[in-house]
Amino acid sequence: MNTLLSIETRNAVLLRMAELLEQERANIIAINKTDLDAYDGDDISMFDRLKVDDAKVDEMIKAATHLASQKDPVGVERFSFKHDNGMQVYNKTASFGTVLIIYESRPDVTVEAAGIAFKSGNKILLKGGKESLRSNLKIVELWHQALKEQDASKDWVEYLQFNRTETQTFLEKPTQRLDLIVPRGGERLIAFVKQHATCPVIVSGRGNNFVYVHKEADLDIALDVIMNGKSKISACNAVDKVLIDENLPNKGEFVKRLISKLKDFKIEVLGDETISKENGLEAITSDDIWYEEFLDYKILIGEIASNQDTIDMINKYSGGHSSSIITTNETAAKTFMENVDTAAVYHNASTRFTDGGQLGLGGELAISTDKLHQRGPIGLQHLVTNKWYVHGNGQIR
Repeated sequence: MNTLLSIETRNAVLLRMAELLEQERANIIAINKTDLDAYDGDDISMFDRLKVDDAKVDEMIKAATHLASQKDPVGVERFSFKHDNGMQVYNKTASFGTVLIIYESRPDVTVEAAGIAFKSGNKILLKGGKESLRSNLKIVELWHQALKEQDASKDWVEYLQFNRTETQTFLEKPTQRLDLIVPRGGERLIAFVKQHATCPVIVSGRGNNFVYVHKEADLDIALDVIMNGKSKISACNAVDKVLIDENLPNKGEFVKRLISKLKDFKIEVLGDETISKENGLEAITSDDIWYEEFLDYKILIGEIASNQDTIDMINKYSGGHSSSIITTNETAAKTFMENVDTAAVYHNASTRFTDGGQLGLGGELAISTDKLHQRGPIGLQHLVTNKWYVHGNGQIR
């Protein structure tokens, strides 16, 4: 096991990483282009996540710089207690040890998620998808250079070039110590990791997020929030389902406005029985579609009787990620927010804010839909476990 690197060394590596990303910007983008050209799939959201342009490099640099400026998450005192017998007891945060990040298509994860795990004192194992291999290897090369320049072992960041079978074997029988696994990708990847892993897994779950337009909604806000929710279809915080209160005044007119705006943006609009009949839309043939995360230019609009019915519907069908109520009624908003079982609940705001950077964490390792350990965006301060430090002078029980 690697001895914990001092916070000065960890920060110096991150700052050097930011400089190297800037220096190698053109190379990274050119190498990424070979990954993009080689991608032969038809998954548009995968292609979107695979792409590295100037803006993506800027984000990576910002993430590394910001991480270097944050407080050390390791060794933070969480609790202290003086025992009757004179022992001094502390509980402090501690690093996990070795974190494996398994991810699809997103080369920025190689900087952002790895950076968070590194700053919190962990050794990083990276297993990216084959579609982004060249981009990932280039970025890992920069990690190694930054580590070497600070006299730190290259082992702190290791890239695993495994195929699916080798990955499965490694998950079932790791050839080195493994304390935590973070899968970043679709439901198939997460299911695969959960099935085979022999250590804890942080589940970065699916989206399938809902917006509820309450009968006392400000309709301009409703329109903006729904449209913004569809502004990036590859994001797990995108909106897939819209529920409209049947008692909304001018409901028909609002739905028509919404549908026409969505169609302007080439978004396919589906409706439940009522909405499709009233607006000449394609009707859904099975309620199972309410469970589906689209990751596509597609949205489903339905009519709902009440706030309580909405809460029940979201709790049944959503991915446990994000949901939003649009209303001017504070009591209705409070009831919705307290009872909807998603990691983030919004009142008159877009679900697109479920993101570590946007919620003040500076970045995120993943967005967890699990309830244990940490729920929602997992920032630097959450990627730690804890440890008891007990100081005595010969006490026995």
